[in-house]
Amino acid sequence: MIAMPMNGQSVVKMCVPGARWPAQRRRPPTPGLVCVLFGVLHLLSVVVMGAHWDHAIFLDEDYRLLWSITGQDITFEVQARTHGYIGLGFSKDGTIYGADIVIGWVDQGQVHFQDRHVKKHGDGQPLVDSSQDYVLLLGYENQTHTVLRFKRKLDTCDVAYDVPITNDTMRVIYMYHEKEPHGAFYTPGSLPDPAEAFKQARSLFLTQRINQTPLKPDPRLKTLELLNQDVNLPQGDGTLHWCKMFKLNDINRKHHLIRYEPVFDSSTSASYVYHMILHECQGSSPELEIMSRENGCPCYKADRSILTCNSIVAAWTRGSEGFSFPNQVGYPLESNQARFYLMETHYSQSVSEYAWPFHKPKAMVDNSGLKLFYTSTLRPHDAGVLSVGMDPNWRHIIPPGQEHVVSEGHCVGECTQRAFPRDGIHVFAVMMRTHQIGRQIKLRQIRGREELLPIAHDRNTDWNYQEYRRLTAAPVRVLPGDRLIAECIYDSSARAAITLGGLTTREETCLILTLYYPRQKELTTCHSLPSLPTVINSLGINELVPGSNPVRIASPPELSGMTLETRLISYDWRNNFRSFQYVTRRGSFKPLCWSARNQPMPGTENLEGFAPNITKSYKIFRSCSFVGSTNVANVFYQNRNRYVTESEANAEVPLEGNGLEPDDSDDDVDSNNVIEGAARSKVYRSSVTESMGLSAASPASYRRPSAGVTGPFEQMFAVLLFLIFLNSFRIATAT
Repeated sequence: MIAMPMNGQSVVKMCVPGARWPAQRRRPPTPGLVCVLFGVLHLLSVVVMGAHWDHAIFLDEDYRLLWSITGQDITFEVQARTHGYIGLGFSKDGTIYGADIVIGWVDQGQVHFQDRHVKKHGDGQPLVDSSQDYVLLLGYENQTHTVLRFKRKLDTCDVAYDVPITNDTMRVIYMYHEKEPHGAFYTPGSLPDPAEAFKQARSLFLTQRINQTPLKPDPRLKTLELLNQDVNLPQGDGTLHWCKMFKLNDINRKHHLIRYEPVFDSSTSASYVYHMILHECQGSSPELEIMSRENGCPCYKADRSILTCNSIVAAWTRGSEGFSFPNQVGYPLESNQARFYLMETHYSQSVSEYAWPFHKPKAMVDNSGLKLFYTSTLRPHDAGVLSVGMDPNWRHIIPPGQEHVVSEGHCVGECTQRAFPRDGIHVFAVMMRTHQIGRQIKLRQIRGREELLPIAHDRNTDWNYQEYRRLTAAPVRVLPGDRLIAECIYDSSARAAITLGGLTTREETCLILTLYYPRQKELTTCHSLPSLPTVINSLGINELVPGSNPVRIASPPELSGMTLETRLISYDWRNNFRSFQYVTRRGSFKPLCWSARNQPMPGTENLEGFAPNITKSYKIFRSCSFVGSTNVANVFYQNRNRYVTESEANAEVPLEGNGLEPDDSDDDVDSNNVIEGAARSKVYRSSVTESMGLSAASPASYRRPSAGVTGPFEQMFAVLLFLIFLNSFRIATAT
């Protein structure tokens, strides 16, 4: 059987050995000739319909993944350097247990392809699903690689075995082995050494990934590397925040920064660098000039009183490949407006489990940094960065032993009212950051007493993979007076002591960097911090002893004389967690609204904030994966933003509880899959490496696969192929 790649369905069954031709045909053509002709047609169709991809990444040096999304379908291609079996799947926790996985291989020209799963508490063997929800489009081998192309619904509605592909951070798992299965392919134990074939997990944004496609040659495009100089890296489990000042003199007129990438001194130093943030400094001073001539210093030693560096230019975090601005936006660079730039580098020896290639860290010095791409060809809009969230401070308390701790950082309406232009700002990308125990993070938008659709929501965060994610289709508009809330959920169940807010990875953070246009400098940092009365009330304290050092408790009487530190350590969190959570979320907080000059915005110094009184909220989509759920909170918080790939601010939202289901009207092979039908089809073995992109040295430029043959050349070529086929068929029937 030959499977044509256009629709994944078997269109020629007569090529199967033993197949009979229609009875009314007096003189059947030579089957071998027809099969060869269809094979030629298939290979030519691959060339005509040559795939182009939105995204491509090497999961390791022998395994390349490409994918594109069209509507509610996602199409993958796997290119693995093996002639054995290969697998691709999705896991909630990065392990193979409980994973949704597809397995395939090519055996003497015949493709075997199966939708499988691994039991959560099983032996690690991928078992064949009762519902086959992946559709094979193409499969072949060449001299070095096995290639499989297939598609599936973003949400297959197979709640038993499949993992929905959403805007959350997806844990992608992959496998490949040098051997092929033999014997009964569908029975447990048929795959050779699945534990050996399983390589690792890789966290990815599948639906909101920022493309890093090659830039077109342009004489006006320039590059600049800002590198640290011989930084002594921390030893043991220590961390280091290093600050290095740079002076830019040669950008004497306005340019636009359109891209930046990390530059690592070595693969070993890459395992130390956790994040790099480049700040723009306002004005000029002798102190900034002196700092620019030095190699840098630990950030805590820098004199913050002279640092007017509160505008973020670029932010890179471990796991990211960098960032490319959309075509209509660039960050403005000009020496006459801003000459000094401060790069803050966070070093931590904790190694990312997703890092590739893997190298064990060792003591060394580092010269890593950022590479900037900028051009004199200006784009229509200047970009800015607004930081929203909880200010890193000890008042941000996360109790131990809890699976669901909520923290909220508010950017209050009084600050956006003063800072934003009349028409508002347009947010087009966000970076959401927590540390080790962060599990979910959401950017909420409040207008008056109405809560709008979340600007972004990730229910499965990975602190080792926190890069900018794009808001597709259209930016989200935020008006003056709107409130933004960074809401973070933590799982501290594995910790016996409290976790405080701070800058180290052992401490916690709740920050969201929003990229927007048009740029304004009035508001660059919009954080909040629980007020001291809120903190002490959440701990069951009525009053502190004024001026005491260390800080001691005055009342209630049963706590009198106890230090605040002792109370934090000895507090009965198990029995008092609910009251603590209520007070911290409903109590007062201090809004912190700072400008680009690292100073509070005028009129915001004495603000006191409270949680908003929301009387109207957004409606939710009811994904098929959550139909019948009895947990309302689960539906409300987790079902939101499950697989909407366009900007949710422009999506049509059905009424809650109206029973609407995803459209199942597609007349496609998806709806009638059975194991034998979808899992096995015969595809020509081919060496058309060039058309599949295997020979490319880098991901190059990818775009969405064509829905059909639409260009004039492609149409003419398709007609020509059809005429060749008809003529060949006449010749065959005449013999």
